[in-house]
Amino acid sequence: MTDFPFPGLNLAIATPFGADGSIDFARLEENIERYLSVDVDGFVLSSGTGMHVYLTREESEELVRQGSRIINGRAKVIAQTSALLTAEVVERTKHAADCGADGVMVLPPFFEGPTDDQGIVDFYAEVAGAGLPVIGYNVPHAVGVTVTPALLRELCEIPNFCAVKDSSGDLGKQASLIRTGLPVMNGADHLVPFALFAGCSGLIWGGANFAPRASLALVKAAAARDWIRAREIWSLLEPAMSLIWEGDYVQSVYAAAQLTGYGTGAPRKPLRALPQDRIEALRVALGGLIELEA
Repeated sequence: MTDFPFPGLNLAIATPFGADGSIDFARLEENIERYLSVDVDGFVLSSGTGMHVYLTREESEELVRQGSRIINGRAKVIAQTSALLTAEVVERTKHAADCGADGVMVLPPFFEGPTDDQGIVDFYAEVAGAGLPVIGYNVPHAVGVTVTPALLRELCEIPNFCAVKDSSGDLGKQASLIRTGLPVMNGADHLVPFALFAGCSGLIWGGANFAPRASLALVKAAAARDWIRAREIWSLLEPAMSLIWEGDYVQSVYAAAQLTGYGTGAPRKPLRALPQDRIEALRVALGGLIELEA
């Protein structure tokens, strides 16, 4: 869809933390400016990679406010506004709109929430009434709700519901969503080139924190339908993107970003920094990316 509002690479930016565990807004600004300098298309603030569930509401809203101020229209801004209470999701979404965000990403109701299609539709309809384009989130292994092609068709009838982000990690199921002809964003790092080839509408990509140059080069090659070049670039990215998907995802992104010069400090408790052997495995998987991204 040519009018899809969030094409290309939307970076699920890691939230930087200082030694005391507080958000390091100075480092956030430094990293955003560096990502903007290589033409990242959009940013997801308070993303899963950015540790949304381990931020207080006040911290998340301040992150959205500060991030939107720094970006200042130079790229698209998507804010995650997920919460347990529907009313709080609506309030957070209105706050994102006030900050100038272009859209929001929202998990379906989780932790014993409704799993029937009508319950999911009702939830997103209420959130969409807050006034911003809404990206739904298909991550069934985390929340117990699966967005099927039939449910996606219902959701896309809601005014302001603009896409689903698929982080299921199952390319076949993502392809079935894409075949509806409705907007689907890939959120599984190890599937990026395959999702682009299948025709996804855009990417929300956490691993791009540590390899923005190579990631953008891949997106550019795919847009040009230069699949040979895309495969060459993916051969550089694939070892690390596959490794982080195997487990300890957030901690691995933080560690890899440190290795390539986009440091964000240690992830917040209860997550722990990676052990040294895992960091060394990441270093090997990154290979030439460390020099390329420097």
